[in-house]
Amino acid sequence: MRRFTVAMKNKTMSIFDIFPGIAIYDTEPVSVQNPYSGDSIELTPEEVAVYDYLKGCEMMGDYKGLRKGLDWFIDNNAEAYMVLLD
Repeated sequence: MRRFTVAMKNKTMSIFDIFPGIAIYDTEPVSVQNPYSGDSIELTPEEVAVYDYLKGCEMMGDYKGLRKGLDWFIDNNAEAYMVLLD
């Protein structure tokens, strides 16, 4: 399983550090479909967790959390960002 980390001020952070309370439920990659375009892309379990997090933030009006999730996808999987979120 690929682990995503972000280097911040000489410290490596996992998605659990970046998104406190996030949970990963999937054990295998999942195909996720853009509800507007119908395009789909396969995401790792970690990517699915971040995608679910940011969609939840979108529904709740938490635009700071949404922006954090969008930025994470831009940095870690730009292709998925373009297919699902752009």
